[in-house]
Amino acid sequence: MRETVLQREKPQDVAIGASLDAKIWAIAWPAIIANISIPLLGLVDASLLGHLDSPLHLAAVAVGSAVLSFLYWGFSFLRMGTTGEVARANGAGDSHRALLVLARSSVIALAIAALLLIFQRPLLNLGFAIMGTGEEIRETAYDYASLRLLSAPAVLLTYTAFGWFIGHQDTRWPMRILIITNLSNIALDAFFILGLGLASRGAAIATVIAEYLGLLIVLVGLRKQLGSLLSRALWTQLRVPGPYRRLLRSNLNLFFRTLSLLFAFAFFTAAGENLGPQVVAANAVMMQFLLFAAFAMDGFAYAAEGLAGEALGGGDLARFFRISRRCAWWTGVSALLISALILLGKPWLFPLLTSLPEVLAIMNAHGLWLVALPLLAAPSYLLDGLFIGAGATRAMMLGMLFSAFLIYLPCWYASTGLENHGLWMSFAAFNASRGITLALSFWYFTRHHRWLEGHPGPAV
Repeated sequence: MRETVLQREKPQDVAIGASLDAKIWAIAWPAIIANISIPLLGLVDASLLGHLDSPLHLAAVAVGSAVLSFLYWGFSFLRMGTTGEVARANGAGDSHRALLVLARSSVIALAIAALLLIFQRPLLNLGFAIMGTGEEIRETAYDYASLRLLSAPAVLLTYTAFGWFIGHQDTRWPMRILIITNLSNIALDAFFILGLGLASRGAAIATVIAEYLGLLIVLVGLRKQLGSLLSRALWTQLRVPGPYRRLLRSNLNLFFRTLSLLFAFAFFTAAGENLGPQVVAANAVMMQFLLFAAFAMDGFAYAAEGLAGEALGGGDLARFFRISRRCAWWTGVSALLISALILLGKPWLFPLLTSLPEVLAIMNAHGLWLVALPLLAAPSYLLDGLFIGAGATRAMMLGMLFSAFLIYLPCWYASTGLENHGLWMSFAAFNASRGITLALSFWYFTRHHRWLEGHPGPAV
């Protein structure tokens, strides 16, 4: 009989729970460290370019990076979609299917990279127009971004490889790749910007070289699979169009979900601009705290993706619910610790990031939103991981669309009189809604025995 509720742990399950906790942490901690290394690169770029004679180069890199981030993050489904498919194939004991997922996702990644390179001019110009980029920095920003786009194949293939590794519950290779890529990027930045005096062009060249170095390390991590990936038998199977349609259908849900999330963050920034430059600065600094909270909780979401997908691929529903409980526990603990750290550390954390009295005053006045948001957002991070592992991407997309357009925007419109408090309240409601809609979907899937649909269990 299928389990339909999250049952309480029994005494005999304690040893199983301890083993499961060890697996969760083995996946989570490298992912957390890897994520924390990401903002380091932006800080170094800003530091090096910010000490040049003209602010033009720093502004151009900031604008160009923002446009590229929007483009690349829009295709992060290559990572998420690959993770769930690979995890479920492993759970079913079908290593060949897992390898085919990697190969097909790589084909899709290369096709997207080719389209980005072919249509780079209209795409970049559209991005600059949306951001309202002035003529004085547009040419430099375009030069920077067009150079950076040369690494699109490396970036998107690395996304796919990360999906493969996380689907195998291996976050150590992604950690190594990100840390080495970012550290080499920093060293190359210093060489090209300070040593050769290439300013923003140097920053772009450094990043392109570092991202292809990252791809080289990816190949080292996949060295045992390269023979099979290059085999004639596998390439024959890659010509069959049917599996691509299924993969693209799942990835399209993730694509629209990610675009809605990017819209929510972009709207937050745009709405803040109407409240004055000090508010924009304070909100930007406060958002950094939320990004670090997201990095911590994402580690447990990655664990949920790999472990939950494997359990469902093997038809083990009881294990899936155990994984859900333990990942929920650790996500909740991390959210409580982060909120407590912000609450108790505000007096010394905020001044570390800015010394401007007007900005500090705004941050102190809105600090409680920062305390509440990790707790409100935690369920959405956990449930994203579980639904990615299950391949239930349509529920993720619908929940995100509902939260962004039927909760976030109406809430903001109704609370404009509260100014920045209204903006933060709307953003908090958006994050809470993401968790609530996914929790309702989780209940629906459980109540109607939907978790194992399309996952018949291990091959015999």
